[in-house]
Amino acid sequence: MIITTTDRIEGKRVVKTLGLVRGNTIRCRHLGNDIMAGLKNLVGGEITNYTKLLAESREQAIDRMIEEAQKLGANAVIMVRFATSEVMSCASEILAYGTAVVIE
Repeated sequence: MIITTTDRIEGKRVVKTLGLVRGNTIRCRHLGNDIMAGLKNLVGGEITNYTKLLAESREQAIDRMIEEAQKLGANAVIMVRFATSEVMSCASEILAYGTAVVIE
C-alpha cells in the first residue's frame, strides 16, 4: 500500500478513485504523565511520554485508514492529511484521512 500526501504518485497512474477513507483513535493522557509534564514544564525540554503517545496514535490512525482502503480494494491512498481535536480535557482524537485509489 502506497501512502502519500501528494495528489499523484510519480511513475504511476490512478485508474480508479474509490473515495474517502479515514482512521482515527482517541487517547487519554495518564495522570502520572501529566505530573511529569508539569515538572518538565518548569525546566523545559521535550516531554517524551507525550511524544511517544502521539506517535503511537498517528500510527494507529494510519493503520485504520489503510485497513479501510484495503476493504475498498485500493492499493494506494493519496492526499493523506491529519487532523486533531480535543474530545475532553484529557483526551484527544487523531484522524488520518485521504483518497483511496487504484494505481498501475
